[in-house]
Amino acid sequence: MTEAATVSKLAVARSTRARNSELAGQLRAAAVDGDDARITKLLAELLRCKGLSRGQRIALQQKALLSLVQSLRFAALSDDQTGLQNRRGFTQSGTRLLDLAVRDEEPAHLMCFGIDNLDRLYDSLGAPAAQILVRQTANLLRDLFPSYGVYEVLGRIERDEFAALTTSNEYPSRDAVIARVRASQPKHMPALSLSVGIARFDPLDPTSVDELLEEARRDMNQPASQLAFNVDMRRLGMGAVARRL
Repeated sequence: MTEAATVSKLAVARSTRARNSELAGQLRAAAVDGDDARITKLLAELLRCKGLSRGQRIALQQKALLSLVQSLRFAALSDDQTGLQNRRGFTQSGTRLLDLAVRDEEPAHLMCFGIDNLDRLYDSLGAPAAQILVRQTANLLRDLFPSYGVYEVLGRIERDEFAALTTSNEYPSRDAVIARVRASQPKHMPALSLSVGIARFDPLDPTSVDELLEEARRDMNQPASQLAFNVDMRRLGMGAVARRL
């Protein structure tokens, strides 16, 4: 085989691998979107894998299937609307974090954030605006807990309820959490009412994530638990909605 033919063959192989890797990525996106028709089409194209040896084809197919499984696992543990973990994902990740806290003899805090009167907001503002409020609440938690995904766990555990679990010592009490929320929000924006509850995890007397959630919920029902969290609806082009809050 001439040098030119060898170079051409290698170029074709690289192009084919790049295309098939692209197909694997598209397959993962289709799985996340739940697009069954596109999943079927992409699988059929991927399984043909033209231009590769048998070993390369098998390796690529295994990679694609692993990507698909990871996508399905992510979908099973996450909340579609906010991108945070759902109740199941929060419990799994939270349990691992508490295991580390026990090992390191480090206290932790679990906080619940409840959106007050969410059903009324859906009725008065409409679903699109209310869903924006839900996503804004999730973004508030991301701002409050910047180590989310590493040393902290965030989740949307109910339709109107969020939770955060952290080993940071910046959250010793509900008042401290409320103060941080208020300090982080611009005062000229319309306010959304939240209730906040907190539970402390003692590594020397460990309890489960579910037990901490229940304790934080009880604390959330105390009269002093409510606060106003400001929502920037104008930035989202929803000034009319902002005036109605």
